[in-house]
Amino acid sequence: MALVVAQEAPTSSTMAVPHGPAGVGAARRRMREELLDSGTPEAVVDDAVLILSELLSNAYRHARPIGVSDCVRAAWGRTSDGGVSVSVTDGGGPTRPRPSNPSVTARGGRGLSIITSLARDWGVRDDRGGRGHGHGHGGVTVWAVVAPSEKDAFASSMRFDLSELEGLEDF
Repeated sequence: MALVVAQEAPTSSTMAVPHGPAGVGAARRRMREELLDSGTPEAVVDDAVLILSELLSNAYRHARPIGVSDCVRAAWGRTSDGGVSVSVTDGGGPTRPRPSNPSVTARGGRGLSIITSLARDWGVRDDRGGRGHGHGHGGVTVWAVVAPSEKDAFASSMRFDLSELEGLEDF
């Protein structure tokens, strides 16, 4: 008989991601693994991972790294309703993140529209405390929350522990 030990995944994680395309894949893999290990439904994980990719790509293209570390900060965690919160903090840029309406032939500009379609809510938080755009003064955080689908919520509400039922050992 094999002994299986349940591995507890953290309910939230933060990681420094290199400011550039190199760190996106590692962040996606780590997020996917941790969320699936914690029992997050795969559809929610897929949406959260796509949002993380978009946020990291936007930080790379449009913002500075945090301080002198040449990194941005990615964070994610489970919400109380079984969804996932995702955020990326960078050193800010010349403009605030906002959705756009790119032309059909445009090469970019769709990231925040994708996030808007996948997330229950999203927003931008200025973490600099009004101190300006200098290095080492916090940054800008773009966050999003992915809600579990109604199907996922129903499935988790239907789970129960068979050991709580009496008399099953007779069958």
